[in-house]
Amino acid sequence: MKRIFLLLALAAQAAGASLQAHAQVLTEKQISQDLARDIAIAAIEQCRKDGYQVTVAVVDKAGQERAVLRDDGAGPSTVNTSRRKAYTAVAFKRSTSETARLIAADMVSANLKDVSDVLILGGGVPVLAGNQIIGAIGVSGAPGGDKDDACAMAAVAKFAGKLQ
Repeated sequence: MKRIFLLLALAAQAAGASLQAHAQVLTEKQISQDLARDIAIAAIEQCRKDGYQVTVAVVDKAGQERAVLRDDGAGPSTVNTSRRKAYTAVAFKRSTSETARLIAADMVSANLKDVSDVLILGGGVPVLAGNQIIGAIGVSGAPGGDKDDACAMAAVAKFAGKLQ
């Protein structure tokens, strides 16, 4: 009985030491409020130049809203749609257009569309600092996902120098 108790005590001690060895503080990059706002403004400006009234949502790496701007004349459904596009881009770590292509090519992946808040329409683009995703942008309201994509990508490209 003592032997079993001793073995259990040693196993518990080893497990505790293993957990302590893995305990650490993480340092992660995150999109700032100012950058989220600036990217949203840049997307609105690009879409205006192209003749579209859109809503832009920018989320952080956890999919939480950091900025939402609805341009004059943008439809009421564009607020939720832009947020869901941004969420989808950050959740799957790729543009929503890429995710749509993946789903079209792989029937198993088609189930991704059933995940809560996921929207598989063009216009969602990750925001990267180096190779780390720090958030995502979603644009909704242009006449087609490809046009939403163009506004989102132009806005992210405008700040590429600050995203290191």
